Amino acid sequence: MRIAHLTSAHPRHDIRIFIKECATLARAGHEVTLIVADGLGEETRDGVRIVDVGAKSGGRLSRMTKTVARVIQAALALAPDVAHFHDPELMLAALKLKRAGIRVIYDVHEDLPRQLLAKHWIPAPIRPLASRVFERLENGVASRFDAIVTSTPHIRARFAAVNACVLDVCNFPILAELVRETPWDSRREEVCYLGGITRIRGIGPIVEAMPAVPARLNLAGIWGEAGLKDELTAAPGWDKVNDLGVLDRAGVADVLAHSKVGLVTLFPTPNYVDALPIKLFEYMAAGLPVVASDFPLWRGIVEDAGCGLLVDPQDPAAIAAAMNALLADDERAAAMGASGQRAALAKYSWQAEGEKLVALYARLAA
Repeated sequence: MRIAHLTSAHPRHDIRIFIKECATLARAGHEVTLIVADGLGEETRDGVRIVDVGAKSGGRLSRMTKTVARVIQAALALAPDVAHFHDPELMLAALKLKRAGIRVIYDVHEDLPRQLLAKHWIPAPIRPLASRVFERLENGVASRFDAIVTSTPHIRARFAAVNACVLDVCNFPILAELVRETPWDSRREEVCYLGGITRIRGIGPIVEAMPAVPARLNLAGIWGEAGLKDELTAAPGWDKVNDLGVLDRAGVADVLAHSKVGLVTLFPTPNYVDALPIKLFEYMAAGLPVVASDFPLWRGIVEDAGCGLLVDPQDPAAIAAAMNALLADDERAAAMGASGQRAALAKYSWQAEGEKLVALYARLAA
C-alpha cells in the first residue's frame, strides 16, 4: 500500500516513528512516505521518502495551526491509501483525510488527558477541566478513525471502548542496536540517564543524589523546560555530570556499553505510572541493572526479570543508596544486568511489535 506517516512536532528520525514504524513497513514492501516539518529538506533513507513542509515557526499556537495545515495539505496531495498520524494536534485536521477517502490511523504515544494533569504551562487550577474536556474530544474523534495504535496496553484499553480496531505496539528497543557482549570489568564507574530531561522525569533528585555516589552521571537528551539546566548547573551534584547532549543511536549504544547503572526514576504522575518507558528496556537490552521508580507496573517488570532496584523517585537519598548498592557489588550488578538482558531478548523486543504493526496494515489492505 501507499502509506503516509504524518508528524507536525517530532523530528524526522524519531525512533518510534521513523526508525521503527516507517522502516518496518518499508521492509514489508509498502511504499512509505514520512511528512515532517523541520526545514531540513527532502531525503530518502531506509526505503522511506521524507517530505518536508518547512520548518515550524512561532510558538505552540502557530505550530498547531499553520504547521498542521501544511502537513495535512501535503498528505492530501500524496493521496495515500493510509495516513498514519502521530500528534494529537493533527487529530481534528485528520478528519479531512477521512472525508477524502483515505484510511486514517491515530498513533497515540501518550495518555494525554493524564499528561495534561502535570503540564507546567497549564495553570494548575484548570488542569483537571482541561484533561476532561480533551479526553471527551479525543474519544469522540478517535471513534471515527479506521484504527488506533497505542504505545502501551493501558492506553489501548481506554480506546477499546470507542473504536473496534485498537492495537498496542509497544515502544520496545531494536535489540540489534544495543545487545553487545560487554565484559563487566570493561565498564566504567558511571551511571546513565537517557531521554527527555524535565523535572517530572526525575532529573532534580538524580543530580541531588550524585554527591553521595562514587561515580559520574552520563546525561544524554533534550532539555524540555526553560531555565531547568541553569538551575541544575548550580547544584552541588552537577560537577559529577557528563552533559552529553543529544546522541545518535550509535552514541546511545556506546554510553550504555560503558555505564554500570541505568536510571529511570520518573515521578508518579498519572501519565507515568502506567507508562512503558523505552529507556527501561534499552537499559535491560544493554545488560545494565536499573534503578527505577517503584510503580506497580514497573515493579512487576523489574522484579520478574530480577534486573534492578526500585526506589521512591522523589527521594535523592534513596536513589543514591540504590546506585551505591549496585556500584559496590560488581557480581550482583552484573548478574542483574544479564538477567535483564535475557528478559529483553525474550519479551521486550521491537521485532514482535513490528510484526503486529505489519499485520494491522495487512488487515486494512484486505
